[in-house]
Amino acid sequence: MQTESLRDKKVLILGLGREGESSFRFLRKIFPEKTIGLADKRELKDLTKTFKKRIKKDGHINVHLGGDYLRAIGDYEVIIKTPGLPKKIFEPYASDSQIISSQSDIFLQHYWPQTIGVTGTKGKGTTVSLLYKIFEESGRQAELAGNIGRPILNYFKDGKSKKTFIFEMSSHQLEGLKTSPHIAVFLNIHEGHLDYYKDIEEYFSAKKNIAVWQTRNDFFVFNADSPRLKNLAKKTKAKKISFGKDRSNDCYFDQEAIFYQGKKVIKLKNIHLPGEHFIYDIMAAVCAARLYNIPLFKIRKSIADYRTQRHCLQKIGKFKKIIFYDDSFATEPIAAISAIKAIEPQTLILGGHERGLNFSSLAKTALKHKVRTIVIFPPAGARIKRAMMAQISEEDEKPRFVSVDNMKDAVKAGYQYTEPGRVCALSPGCASFGVFRDYQDRGDQFQKFVKQSGR
Repeated sequence: MQTESLRDKKVLILGLGREGESSFRFLRKIFPEKTIGLADKRELKDLTKTFKKRIKKDGHINVHLGGDYLRAIGDYEVIIKTPGLPKKIFEPYASDSQIISSQSDIFLQHYWPQTIGVTGTKGKGTTVSLLYKIFEESGRQAELAGNIGRPILNYFKDGKSKKTFIFEMSSHQLEGLKTSPHIAVFLNIHEGHLDYYKDIEEYFSAKKNIAVWQTRNDFFVFNADSPRLKNLAKKTKAKKISFGKDRSNDCYFDQEAIFYQGKKVIKLKNIHLPGEHFIYDIMAAVCAARLYNIPLFKIRKSIADYRTQRHCLQKIGKFKKIIFYDDSFATEPIAAISAIKAIEPQTLILGGHERGLNFSSLAKTALKHKVRTIVIFPPAGARIKRAMMAQISEEDEKPRFVSVDNMKDAVKAGYQYTEPGRVCALSPGCASFGVFRDYQDRGDQFQKFVKQSGR
C-alpha cells in the first residue's frame, strides 16, 4: 500500500522482531507525531535493548504485549504484520474491513519497477548473492535485500532511489501480496514450511504471488524442469525467460558448460560450487543479469570468482584426514538430498525441528549413495530413522544410527565413524529451532567443534 494512505489510519505493527522494529523506524520517520500500535506475544523485557529504549522515549505509542496481544487487532484499521506469523493465529481477531499489509507490500507498491524478486524452496541465497556480485562487479548500482540483507523498508528512500533491488523473497514475505516485482525469478518448488502451511498447495499459493500480478512489461524467469513452474508460466502475463536442462530453454547446460541463448557462458569446470543444484541457481542469475544487458564476459568472471556462502555446503577443510562440510543452511529435505548427491558423505548429520515434512526421498537418497553413519538430532531425527528403516531391504547394508542432543557429540561421532579421505557433513534437512538459536548458530557450533577436535 502507498505510505501516504497510512497518514489518517490507525496502524498496528504486529510482531516486533527484526522487521517489526524496522517497520516502526520507517513509520516514525514519515509520521513523527502519529500514534502507532505495537503488538507482540513477548513482554517488554524480551525485546532488544534498542527497541525498548525507543518505546520508553516515544510518547506516541500504544503497546500491546504478552499473552493477550492479539485482542488489540480489532482497534486498528491497518495491520502491518511480520513475516512468519501464521494467518490462522491472527485472522480470528481481524475483520474483512481491515487492511493486512507488510513490508514487502509497502515496498513493492513504490519500487516494483526496479526490483528483482527471487524465490524458491532452496537456492535463493546463492542466487541473490551471486546476482548482486555480478551487478557490483559490472558497475551497476544495486542493493541486496530480504532474508539475506536488511529488512526491505530499510532501503526506502522516499520512493526515489534509482538502484536495482535484488530481493530474496520467502513465502512469508510473498503471502498476501497484490504487487509483483518487475523481474520475478522462481527457482524451484518443493515441500516446505508445513508447520506453517497445511500442504504444499497452500505453500505454493503464497509463492505464486511473485509472478501472478506481473504485467506484459515484466519478466518471469523460471525453472522449466519444474512442472508446477511451467504451469505458472502459462498463467502470468509477463514475458517468459526459462532455464533448465533442455536446449530449448533460454539458458541451459550440458556436461561441458552453461549456455545462454546459444552462447557459452562458462565451463562447468570453472565453477567452484559443488552439485547440480548450484548450476540451476547460476542459470537463474545469468538470465536476470542478461535482462540488464550485462555482458557475458563480466557474468563469466563473477561466476568463476564466486564461492559458496557460509553454512551453504561450505567446505571447512580436512582435519585428521577427514573432509568436513557445513551445510547448516539445508533446512529442507531437498537441500540435504542435493548435498548427498554433490559430496557423497560417509557420515551425515541430520534432524532438528519437527515440521511434518516427508523424509522418504531423503531416506532413499541416503541409502542409494551409501551413507554409512547417520547422526540424528531430535525430534525429527527419530522420524528420519524410521523412514530409512522402512526402505531397507535384506540385501541393503544397514547404516549406523547415532542419536545426539548437542553438536559436540555429533562432531565426536563424525570423527569416530568417518574413514580417512571420506566426507562428514552437517546437512540437517530440518530447521534448527530448539537445540540451536538458528541455522547460523548450528553451523558455527559445528565448525567450532570440528576445528577443536581436529587439532
